[in-house]
Amino acid sequence: MKYTISIEIDRPRNKVVELLSDPAQMPKWLRGLISHEPIEGVHGQLGAVSHVVFQTGKQQMEATETVTRVDPIDPQPAPATTAVRYEREIAAQGMWQAQRDRLIDAGPNRTLWESESEFRFDGLVMRLFGLLIPSVFRKQSRRHMEDFKAFAEDGADVRDETS
Repeated sequence: MKYTISIEIDRPRNKVVELLSDPAQMPKWLRGLISHEPIEGVHGQLGAVSHVVFQTGKQQMEATETVTRVDPIDPQPAPATTAVRYEREIAAQGMWQAQRDRLIDAGPNRTLWESESEFRFDGLVMRLFGLLIPSVFRKQSRRHMEDFKAFAEDGADVRDETS
């Protein structure tokens, strides 16, 4: 299963990169994140491996995240077509995900975040789950991006919500 989701953020690309790259900020916008602990390498850098734990409802999911590609940001002002690309793979029991994020200058103080996700499922139950409710994955991806947008633009923290 593959899909792409985009969102515009009212912040300059370098600020968006800074916020996305800071592991201390992740709990503020990445809903359900319990921990994101480095195993090897430096967070966000090529080859970095982390142990990630998420809570979704009453279910806890553990995964290993590996950064497979990082295109560094050019410190000079960039044309609108220049992008920062992050690729990572996440392996959890019965599932593999690759996510490719591009952060593109979209005008003065605006960034377009394009996120492409690919999922593969092991075993009959997980394959059926992926086939029957693919909208659940898209909806979760969209919500993470909207949460980040609210955090980056307004300082909203998902931990402050009661629902």
